[in-house]
Amino acid sequence: MAVPRTIYFDYNATTPLDADVRAAMSPFFSESWGNPSSVHHVGRKARALLDDARDRAAKFLVAKPSEIIFTSGGTEANNLAIFGTARALKAKGKHLITSSVEHHAVLHCFEYLEKFEGFTVSRLPVDVNGRVSVDVLAKTIRSDTILVSVMAANNEIGTLQPVAEIGRLCRERGIVFHTDAVQMFGKETFDNIGQFNADLVSVCAHKFYGPKGAGLLYIKSPLHPDPILFGGGHENERRAGTENLPAVIGLVAALEKCVKKPVFDKTTLQPLAKKLISCVKTIPGCELVSPRENSLANTVAFTVRGSDGIALMAGLDVEGICASSGSACSAGSLEPSHVILAIGKKECANSLVRFSLGRDSTAEEVDFVCSVLPEIIRRAQLRR
Repeated sequence: MAVPRTIYFDYNATTPLDADVRAAMSPFFSESWGNPSSVHHVGRKARALLDDARDRAAKFLVAKPSEIIFTSGGTEANNLAIFGTARALKAKGKHLITSSVEHHAVLHCFEYLEKFEGFTVSRLPVDVNGRVSVDVLAKTIRSDTILVSVMAANNEIGTLQPVAEIGRLCRERGIVFHTDAVQMFGKETFDNIGQFNADLVSVCAHKFYGPKGAGLLYIKSPLHPDPILFGGGHENERRAGTENLPAVIGLVAALEKCVKKPVFDKTTLQPLAKKLISCVKTIPGCELVSPRENSLANTVAFTVRGSDGIALMAGLDVEGICASSGSACSAGSLEPSHVILAIGKKECANSLVRFSLGRDSTAEEVDFVCSVLPEIIRRAQLRR
């Protein structure tokens, strides 16, 4: 079988820029390049275009324009949501709740608040599928709880969390709820931002064929988190810094094209994922860790007994296969996957392999991966 130049099975890490999104961005590099904060006519034109983009984003999300804060991506959106809300509400209490399987852009915020700012953090356990229990959350809430943050979909193993139920519980208790929805947009059905029952929702463009360096944080009115960036009155004084207009336009274009009808089409991706799963099940030492129900259809994650992530990634890369051993933001790290540790598989936590499929994935690519995967794994096990 001929070896393809590249097989890219790492779409949870990033996606290529959609051609229509690129075309929408293009004029903003050469024609409408002004600073939206400048008072002259070039700046005013940029401001009008930025305002129009915010209106379009709000219309798409079914939100108010004032509830949309453009950010540099999901990490900044998560940081603003968590630091900003915790600091703004600390007079009401200093107890925070998150889950043990969040992205590090969330976990590290809570670690910092706990270590340096006197907050107490409860980290919810998960079951073998990586899912939190709403009942356990209800028992964890205290009178001084001010913020709960639980992701919508897990980036490493694909688990969907019951965020609507969590949000409903938080709303009943008068607690602010944030969800990192970075992995959900473009993969699951989206109706409107209200479906999360969340006060804060993080979104990142490059996960659904938009540009890198573009994201947004939805902040339900009248919540007003403290800013974490200072130096100007941009974004209604909630996020200082000149807005990246081309990236904002790309974000909005990607939302409009790739989210309402999910660009990660389940009818196409599920058969491909099923074939990968069948292959993995036949390989000695492999154990699937991505749940097949209430999970992202494009994500197939498994561990390999007797090997490690670096050897596995190297073996795959030699064959032209791009995969992941966990979060892309931790690439090159020798640390075991905190998600695999949380689901109780300590002995395999440093041998995670994640295949995440995308719009351009094909049956031929899957067939090739299945043909070489047993030998790649055998060699990786020998290297250990």
